[in-house]
Amino acid sequence: MRIAIMGASGRVGTRLVELILANPGLELAAALVRPGSKLIGVPVSGGSIEYRPADAGMNSRCDVMIDFSRPVASLRLQEEIGSKSIPMVIGTTGFTVEEDERLSMFSRQRPILVSANFAPGFEAFKRAAIDFARRMPDAEAGIGETYHRAKKTDPSGTSLLLARDVCEARSRVMGFAAPQPAITVNRVGDTVGINEVRFQMGAAEAVLTYRVQTLTAYAAGAITAAQWLVSIPRPAGRYSLADSLND
Repeated sequence: MRIAIMGASGRVGTRLVELILANPGLELAAALVRPGSKLIGVPVSGGSIEYRPADAGMNSRCDVMIDFSRPVASLRLQEEIGSKSIPMVIGTTGFTVEEDERLSMFSRQRPILVSANFAPGFEAFKRAAIDFARRMPDAEAGIGETYHRAKKTDPSGTSLLLARDVCEARSRVMGFAAPQPAITVNRVGDTVGINEVRFQMGAAEAVLTYRVQTLTAYAAGAITAAQWLVSIPRPAGRYSLADSLND
């Protein structure tokens, strides 16, 4: 499987490149970086592929693209691809509501799988939190996150996803709009990722914790999602990580 990486010089993008190069069943088709990057023209690990910015013609030479960049760059990439049906796996987070709607519009042209967290087991963790919210809708929910000190202080895409899904689960059971769970943000050292969902029940509290040990977890999960996306011809549309696990 030939894979192009968007955001190839980033924290997760670097791990993606490393995993692809180390796997004989995978081939790095392109290592895409932002325009103006100092890496442009530099060979990737001394091989024949060089870091370069995205362009409209690169997509015909890969089976799938994995995008861990920024919202503006991610949407610009979708525009570059145009009407081509190249499958996309997107781990970029921070899209506004309007940007997310644009992303869904692009999925009319090609299959796009989007997730805020590709690490193994996260989907099961999220489902456990949703199930608890359904069974105990009166419990006050709160979301917590801890990431490395260089990450921006806004809540991560993972926390926003958890808050939304837990709120929706409680609201459906109660029959009215539940309050949005508060999100507590912490930045500590080189922490890769710790996510918590807390349910306060007065005399008792339930805490669900998910901890990612290495960045490779995000990269490996994204590659697994990409393999699912191209394992059979998928129609154009927007897919979630849950779709890949339900087959």
